[in-house]
Amino acid sequence: MTLKIEVVLPKEDDKRLLNLLAQEKTKNYGFELLVKTYQERIYSIVRRMVIRHEDANDIVQDVFVKVWQNLDNFRQESSLYTWIYRIAVNESLRHLKSRKVKIFSSDVDVQKHLEQLIDNPLHFNGDQLEAKLQKAILKLPPKQRLVFNMKYYEDLTYEQMSAILGTSVGALKASYHLAIKKLEHYLDIY
Repeated sequence: MTLKIEVVLPKEDDKRLLNLLAQEKTKNYGFELLVKTYQERIYSIVRRMVIRHEDANDIVQDVFVKVWQNLDNFRQESSLYTWIYRIAVNESLRHLKSRKVKIFSSDVDVQKHLEQLIDNPLHFNGDQLEAKLQKAILKLPPKQRLVFNMKYYEDLTYEQMSAILGTSVGALKASYHLAIKKLEHYLDIY
């Protein structure tokens, strides 16, 4: 059974949040409501990318700090969720890149470290099959891993992913197809 996640709030909910955020007397309440609305979904996205709970929590806090600091720059060309999702992806990728630069000498070292986290019950609470899938996903290049997670776990359409990542639908379909082929190979399927 797959869990479908509604990617955008109805336009009236976005408008309500934006109205609350636009007024000085309701800005704090509006932001609190925004965080309550999106925090859990953003955490889920970030956690799948960085694996460690502590890192995910830190990144989610950074995401909402950036949201607060840049509310005036939100142009409403996309939904609030799409905008926040894009910030979360960028922050997660920046975290992984800085971690690689600080600690590891290669992508292989990062992958091995994240695999060790999956093997640690403090950081991963799935069954053996889920752990095997997560380790296989870690072998994907970052862009393919991101596209796979967005499509498989978040059940986003290619159009939604395109709006978030600023990548063409065709390129996203190709990335997803390549990710599936590599995962089949890593998991010895077929």
